[in-house]
Amino acid sequence: MGKDFSRTDRVGQQYQREIAMILQHEIKDPRVAMATVSAVEVTRDLAYAKVFVTFFQDDDEQVKTSLKVLNDASGFIRSLLGKRIRARIVPELRFMHDPSLNEGIRMSKLVDEAIRRDQRGNTKTDQENNGDD
Repeated sequence: MGKDFSRTDRVGQQYQREIAMILQHEIKDPRVAMATVSAVEVTRDLAYAKVFVTFFQDDDEQVKTSLKVLNDASGFIRSLLGKRIRARIVPELRFMHDPSLNEGIRMSKLVDEAIRRDQRGNTKTDQENNGDD
């Protein structure tokens, strides 16, 4: 029977929860509004972590600005993380944009639109078929 999660996965999940709380309660910069931590990938030696973040706004300039602010504040976030988690090593944090949430929303809208168009097409076809009787 194999392991369900590796140690780096468990540590990454813990970092994800803590970083999300830090972004929500400690970071007061208005340029980093509505940021969500979607995943954290930690290296095997736990020295580095990629923090994947999604933003509510979809504007490329705002996303770039928010990422720059987060990467500039990574030392501060890392120090808060070290105080919250008892670990020998607190990883160096690198924030990256995760477009999957916005892409999922876009795909969902496309599917909804296709369903609506299909239903309208079926309604027209039904009306035409009923008129032939």
